[in-house]
Amino acid sequence: MKPNTSNQTEMRYQQLGQNGPLVSRLSLGTMTFGAETDEAEAFRQLDYFADYGGTFIDTADVYSAGDSEEIIGRWIAKRGGLGNMILATKGRFAPPAGSYGGSRRAIVKALEASLKRLQVEAIDVYYMHGWDIHTDIAETVSTLGDLIRTGKIHHIAWSNVSGWQIQKIVSTCDQLGVARPVAVQPQYNLLDRGIEIEVLPCSLDNGIALAPWSPLGGGWLTGKYNRQTQPSGNTRLGEDPSRGVEAYDKRNTDKTYKVLDVLETIAVQHKRPMSHVALAWLLSRPSVATLLIGARTLAQLQDNLESISLRLEGKDIHSLTQVSAPGLPEYPYQFLSDWSGMPIWDELGTKATR
Repeated sequence: MKPNTSNQTEMRYQQLGQNGPLVSRLSLGTMTFGAETDEAEAFRQLDYFADYGGTFIDTADVYSAGDSEEIIGRWIAKRGGLGNMILATKGRFAPPAGSYGGSRRAIVKALEASLKRLQVEAIDVYYMHGWDIHTDIAETVSTLGDLIRTGKIHHIAWSNVSGWQIQKIVSTCDQLGVARPVAVQPQYNLLDRGIEIEVLPCSLDNGIALAPWSPLGGGWLTGKYNRQTQPSGNTRLGEDPSRGVEAYDKRNTDKTYKVLDVLETIAVQHKRPMSHVALAWLLSRPSVATLLIGARTLAQLQDNLESISLRLEGKDIHSLTQVSAPGLPEYPYQFLSDWSGMPIWDELGTKATR
């Protein structure tokens, strides 16, 4: 199924960090490929995404034990190459030949395996999927720098790191003469704004883009879960109610439903699904360049892509930001804010001093 011609002009684009590529503001997350989504359905999603104007595809070597990369690789081969698509993958946790982590051996082996599965000569954006406490960050950064120089990767990025870790990575890159990361990929949504304390300001200060995962909070921000009934059936939480950060018992709280009530009210006013409003709010946040939208089915992908046309008014952003505000820990953050005017983020996503 092809998108309507009128929709093709809706996609927006933004540079990934100070020195990264221009990418679509909605990127295709492919964690479901090879698991919940079979190859034929994955091809339909990839085709539709490309036709819609999407340019950024995100995968990882651990998604479906490498099957996601292999499916994407066969799609790339079928279409005769990437063309204008930007490809990102990740390495860190898959154990190639008994080695994993951020060591030189592990990175080289993981990257070579990903290149083979994806059937490409280089990765546009190569993420380290997390911090490795067992490897000196200088070894990780120098290895990535060598791979940039040999042309096997074009840009580096990190996923699931804290603010001090980002700064350590940046400082090490500067010391070793390696290009800084262009992006950080954290969890970020209306139900979890913890990165605004350190990760967001550190990224912004260093010219690093945010490319959040779980922008819909594992499905919570679509409004499909309720307070009385634990989910069941063919949904993420229906199959595993204790799944990760979006687990039912973790998020089945008064705070969650206060956010959902405001989200639903705004969605009704705009005659849009709640998911569109949640995605539009996140795109308004500072440093956010693109969002990972993953789907089991083409219909889900189509619906999420249509959110790109929604522009929220200032009052809507304010309402959502206020109701979802996580507050600051008393010390040091609230103390510094009250005492010395530490920069925090106001309701419109701009830096302010209070």
